[in-house]
Parts: sequence; C-alpha cells; structure tokens
Amino acid sequence: MERIKVDIGKEWMSVADICEYMSVSTFVATSVLRSGELPGVKFGREWRVARQDFEDWLNAQRMESAARARAGRP
Repeated sequence: MERIKVDIGKEWMSVADICEYMSVSTFVATSVLRSGELPGVKFGREWRVARQDFEDWLNAQRMESAARARAGRP
C-alpha cells in the first residue's frame, strides 16, 4: 500500500485545512484533536497540526482499517 502524502504547501495545518482535505466537519476534526488521537497544538482558540503528524496519523488510520478488513472486523 502506497503511503499517502499531503501536498498542501505548508508545514502547519489548521482545522479548516484538515476539514477541506478530509471533507469532514469542524466538529469531527476538533473531536479527534481534543481526544489526543491526532497530535496537535492549541494556540489560544485555534488548533494547528504539523503536516507530517497529519500524514503519519492518516497513514496509521489507513493501515488499521486495512488490518480490520483483513480480519473481517468493521
């Protein structure tokens, strides 16, 4: 499986960047950040995620999903 590369031209992503890239709501993105599942840094009221951390998290999620599918779990 080829690694996903996020090519957005910046090192730090905002919640809006993540929402646009993943086609999810801000509620979903901030929930994942608040839970600590996706590593991020909060500056005041704004979240920022390092692009590399986002790529690593995205690829880990993909691998977990593929492993569950091979095991016959949802």
